[in-house]
Amino acid sequence: MNILFFLTPKSEVACISEDDTLRQALEKMEHHKYSAVPIISKKGRYIGTLTEGDLLWGIKNQFDLNLREAEKIPITSIRRRCDNLPVKADADMEDLLDKALNQNFVPVLDDQRYFIGIITRKDIIKYFHQKNRAARQREAEREETHKLEVLSQAVRLGNGTDSL
Repeated sequence: MNILFFLTPKSEVACISEDDTLRQALEKMEHHKYSAVPIISKKGRYIGTLTEGDLLWGIKNQFDLNLREAEKIPITSIRRRCDNLPVKADADMEDLLDKALNQNFVPVLDDQRYFIGIITRKDIIKYFHQKNRAARQREAEREETHKLEVLSQAVRLGNGTDSL
């Protein structure tokens, strides 16, 4: 299966620019109710992932500030503990699933390493849940059909319409 089936395009993803400030990042994350967002360069390349934890630890350990001063702090000065590892658009499902096990979203890059969107763990789980539900429903329908066939044959045998 092509992983792009799961892609949320860049145009629909709340990203943070490398030029954004700490305050802009806080406001964007609060507005979208995200706990982590991709950081994108001016040229559109994936730089890394900024999390609420990164912001909190940065504020605690690096800065003594208020919201007014947060407007002056570039987001690139916040140390990130870890970045969500990206996949290329032509990655296989195994690579995608391996990364999605350990991060809420997987950034997707094109062959020039430009950010094109994300794949969320939620979308992957939802797809497999729906696929599993459909398979269980098909199995239940097959079982019901089989029961009806057996019952129909038993009725025919009881009426003497079928011979052994």
